[in-house]
Amino acid sequence: MSLFSDTYHQIEHTAEFSLREKGSKFLAYSFLISQEQDVKAHLMALKSQFPDATHHCYAYVIGQDSQSQRANDDGEPANSAGRPILRAIISAELTNVLVVVVRYFGGTLLGIPGLIQAYGESATGVLLLSGKVQKMQEETFVISAEFQHEQEIHRLLNSVDARILDRTYDSGVTYKVAVRKLHVIQFERAAKEAYLLKVGVS
Repeated sequence: MSLFSDTYHQIEHTAEFSLREKGSKFLAYSFLISQEQDVKAHLMALKSQFPDATHHCYAYVIGQDSQSQRANDDGEPANSAGRPILRAIISAELTNVLVVVVRYFGGTLLGIPGLIQAYGESATGVLLLSGKVQKMQEETFVISAEFQHEQEIHRLLNSVDARILDRTYDSGVTYKVAVRKLHVIQFERAAKEAYLLKVGVS
């Protein structure tokens, strides 16, 4: 990701991909996720669906800056399964994605190079089928004002093309908004000048 970019990419949809290698069958699945609890849920579902499989290997990347990454070999030789899956995700420049590769052993040992290739190809294959969409990195803010100053909120939001996530009306009006990362400094500067508004980080 470029130092000056505030975009990232996710898969467009879940997908399935299968590969056979010397009798072994590899079933790859992709999932859009936002937290580690999602990983556990998808793994449990696949283990329930394929309880007799030899391995359920996986890797995931989470976060707009891809800050959370993990790979799991599930009993395969160290770094022969999870790492190739993770490399495929990183090579595709994707985040918020889990790839699980279910293996049925076919009776012929593939060796570590063969495993690395098979798991890597399975992950690459399922990610290609998953599509790719661009998203914006954003920060969320809460803006409060008296009713008569609501137009000031809209002027502030329009100045940086911010998205309204939620709004509530009580003793005054409160907006929860998302601002593109590249526009945050401009937004915060404009918010300080809008003295009729109260702005805070959500």
